Amino acid sequence: MLLHLLLLACSPDADDSGAAPITLAAMPDPADWSTRGPGGPQRSFSTGELGVACAWLNGGEQSAQHHNLVAMHDGYLLFPWSPEDGTGGISFFDVSDPCAPVKVGEAFAEHMRETHTLATGRVGEREYLAVDSFVSESQGGIGFFDITDPTDPQWVSELDLPGFSYPDAYFRVSLSTTWVGDRLYVAAGLLGVFVIDVSDPLQPVLLDNVVEVGHVAGVFHVIGNLGLSSSAGIARFITYDIGHEDGWQVLSDQNVGTPEDELENFYFSSVGGEYMLFARKDNGGGPIVYSLEDPAEPTLVGTVVALDGDGGYVYRHGDLLFQGESEFAAWYSFEDPADIHELGRVEHHGDVDTVTPIGNVAVVSTDELAVDGQSTGIYPWAEAPDTDPPTVRLSNPADGATWVPLAGNVGVVADELLEPRSAHAGSFRVWAEDGSAVPGRFYVMETVVNFVPDAPLAADTTYWVELPAGGLADSSGTPTDSDFRFAFSTGEEVTPWP
Repeated sequence: MLLHLLLLACSPDADDSGAAPITLAAMPDPADWSTRGPGGPQRSFSTGELGVACAWLNGGEQSAQHHNLVAMHDGYLLFPWSPEDGTGGISFFDVSDPCAPVKVGEAFAEHMRETHTLATGRVGEREYLAVDSFVSESQGGIGFFDITDPTDPQWVSELDLPGFSYPDAYFRVSLSTTWVGDRLYVAAGLLGVFVIDVSDPLQPVLLDNVVEVGHVAGVFHVIGNLGLSSSAGIARFITYDIGHEDGWQVLSDQNVGTPEDELENFYFSSVGGEYMLFARKDNGGGPIVYSLEDPAEPTLVGTVVALDGDGGYVYRHGDLLFQGESEFAAWYSFEDPADIHELGRVEHHGDVDTVTPIGNVAVVSTDELAVDGQSTGIYPWAEAPDTDPPTVRLSNPADGATWVPLAGNVGVVADELLEPRSAHAGSFRVWAEDGSAVPGRFYVMETVVNFVPDAPLAADTTYWVELPAGGLADSSGTPTDSDFRFAFSTGEEVTPWP
């Protein structure tokens, strides 16, 4: 293992105050990580091959041809396949040649239900995936796969949640999961957000249930101590301080709207860099983008209306936004958030909710009305393999933040989907002001990386955080090419980087 030794001092001598210079503890090299699988697409395409499906992804024999999002994990494509009324599974594919995907592992789960995020967590030497579950119309909640070995995943446990009711498909069922530390956050429509203790995923325990009247919680993102609760199908969006010693504190509760102050319902949302992305539904499609730079006052920065669209899911990929629009999948220019415009689209049979950018291909999925065997297609959208580096653009705590809670976490957001294996102690470095390394665990979902310290932070102490170039990598395996640094304090003053 390569080690980096960084010195925070202009010289080896004491400074003007007489204090000795600070030497930061050694950390692993930022590139000291690897994946079991070969990583993202490595194939080039001709102009004539763009926008045409070159392969189809299918799960086991029990697949209902009702598919959704995908994600890269440990160098393989993680592919869930389950309808909203339950029974399905997950598959892992080698997509280094995306037009000739090779299935390397698969697991069936009778009680798995359509899941809208792919939340993973490591406990000891094991790794798990949390998904939604369905047992009967009055029984369901969440379930867990052990994915330690992608070639042999196993369904290992499940937990029913109170109030579960189906076919009330959005109001009283689990819709998505987010895993940070020993906590799993489950967005469950009108049932609110459930908080689950997953310190032992084989025996998950319900800890809490946060409900906001009239809010249909579709997804709950976590960035450090910031919680983002987005609706499923309506316009409401709530931000929380989830690290407060007195429990969750609402920072902002508002409706997503247009410059004309009209409410805009959205189907689902995601985070991309410094922005919250919403997929407009009902009144056309197209993305709606809000700034998160002040989480107490998210502000509209850009939108475009696809008159023939009806949004499903939206993801950022650098200067592009990809969105499922029901009748088609589209990608939009995002070079200027004030001038979002469509660049391309593909037609795909069925209800096209999801288009996930993975390198220079897009994985397009339908959740109903699919042609048999063609629910999920792989569509090249760019000729060359993706070598553009991701960029970290947002942190919580923010640079210069004070009075950060001692039990708090540290989160950052990149501008494209990430490979979870690239988050480690060398690519996400945390030091206390005495130069000691802060040990902890890393949790990646989509564009977000959360660092959870192994022990509470010290009182009245500055912490320095660095994500060095060459470490954190996107779903193609391309690492960042620039450093990202910030500092915060658990007291009233932040000691700056020297």
